[in-house]
This record gives sequence, structure tokens and C-alpha cells, in this order.
Amino acid sequence: MRIDLSLDRGAAQFGIAFTLLSLLTGAANAQTIETGGKLRLTRGVSTIEGQAGGGLTPWAVIAGNETDRGIGASAHATSVWVSDFSLLSYGVSAGFHDRLELSYTRQEFDTRDAGAALGLGNGFTFGQDIFGAKVRIAGDAVYDQDRWLPQIALGANWKQNDQGPVVAAVGAGDDEDWEAYTSATKLFLDQSLLLSGTLRWTNANQTGLLGFGSGSNDERDLQFEGSAGLMLSRSVVVGGEFRSKPDNLAFANEDDWLDLFAAWAITPNFTLTGAYVDLGSIATFDDQKGGLVQLQAAF
Repeated sequence: MRIDLSLDRGAAQFGIAFTLLSLLTGAANAQTIETGGKLRLTRGVSTIEGQAGGGLTPWAVIAGNETDRGIGASAHATSVWVSDFSLLSYGVSAGFHDRLELSYTRQEFDTRDAGAALGLGNGFTFGQDIFGAKVRIAGDAVYDQDRWLPQIALGANWKQNDQGPVVAAVGAGDDEDWEAYTSATKLFLDQSLLLSGTLRWTNANQTGLLGFGSGSNDERDLQFEGSAGLMLSRSVVVGGEFRSKPDNLAFANEDDWLDLFAAWAITPNFTLTGAYVDLGSIATFDDQKGGLVQLQAAF
């Protein structure tokens, strides 16, 4: 019975994801002309929190295929599964004249069998809504090849967790809060190399899925995140990411994250990403390693 319930839940999650992507595919097929002017993969993919970038950390690039001549958009469905937990993330974002990005993402964190061990019940799910904004303030990651200045962006997220009493019980200070970050991204076309770094000012526990701060400390800390990617062709990039994390909760350590990824631009509009992820310890469960799969549509 436990296996059947797990399969049903997984099918429901993937059903949501594929419904979203089917609508996007229909929209793409309905187009009569090609839109956008960005080189493939230079818009990045979507983070699990919805921003344009890598799978785990944002870049300074703006969502969508449009350049400064128009308005672009993207949508993603991302599934992450590790030893004892799984995460479904899906959302949309819009890029305005390659300058401003607005995004919304829904996260659903399934505790699976670990939920019973934690006293929450088998398959207990934490949900979170993330509203984001990012603005490019300097540079161009692609076209500024004759100078070292990277593309630089400032961003902020507002996060709302839907399990307030539970996150308070595990020691979190709040179930909703904001964070800010700055990213710098540079593409070296001659070397087919992309480098990106982010400084995030945050007090989010496990990105906010376990609330924010603690009862004794609501202060935000500065965290570092980095990405490196090597473009094997115009359509394929491989690389890795690192994301440092705050460690606020007394009942469980929170480790830094890393991944190794490959992204394939199937068409100018659709990108498929796969990654190996190591998320360390989550809610007293150590060695949370597994995979990430994402399908993104962008116009």
C-alpha cells in the first residue's frame, strides 16, 4: 500500500508538470513566426525558485528569448528527487526588454516515508509560493566580449510557506520573508565558457521550505553561489553549481548544495536539463543525493 500511495503521488506531481508543458507546447505550435533574438542557452534555464540561471542558483541574465527589442517569457517544470525527499517546482517568468524579470514559482516538497519518521505523517508536503524580481543594472554577458565587465543584476524574492504551524514547531522564526541577491555573469565565447557568481542575503531554511530564521535569530546572512558551464556546441552545455546555505535550525544541520548538470536546447524554444545533485543533510536525514530533471519553454 505504501508503494501504491507513493506512485499515485508521483503521478499526480508529474501530471501537473506535463499539463503545464502541454499548454506551452500548444502555444509554441500556434506561433506562425519565430520570436526572440537570444543565442541558444544564453538565457539560462530556470532555478528551482524560478529565476533565469542554473538549476540551483540565478544568473544575471533575464528570462525569455527576447532581446531589448521586446518582451519574452518562459515557463518550467522541475522535479528533484533525493534519497528521502522529492521536490516539484513549476512556474512562469517574463523578461521585459532584456532589462527586468518578474517571476512566480510554486514549490511542493514531499517528505515521502521520512514524514512518518519526523512525526508529520507519511507523504507530508510543504508548499511555498515564490514571487521574484530581477533587474539588469550593467553589462551584457554575450555582447561585451571586448571588455571584462560581466552582466550584473540585482534581484529579490518574496517567499510564503503554507505550513506555518509546522515550521514554527521545528524552530523557524517565520513562515514568510524576503531575500535579496546580486549576480554577475560572463560568457567567454572564444572559450565557450560561462562563469557566474551570486551573493544572496537570506535567512531561508532549505530555501524557505522549513521557514525563515529561528526563534532566537532572524538575522540574514550573506551566502555565496557559483556556476560554471562549458558549451560543447550551440545546443549543449555541461557544468556544475555550488550554493552555500544558512544553518539556523537547532534540530538539524543544513549543508551546502552542489550539482553537475547538462542542458540541451532541443529547439530555440525548449530546453531539457538533467543534473546529479548533492543536497547534504535535510531535516536530520544525511546524504541526500539524487537527480534533477527540468523542461523549460521560452519565447
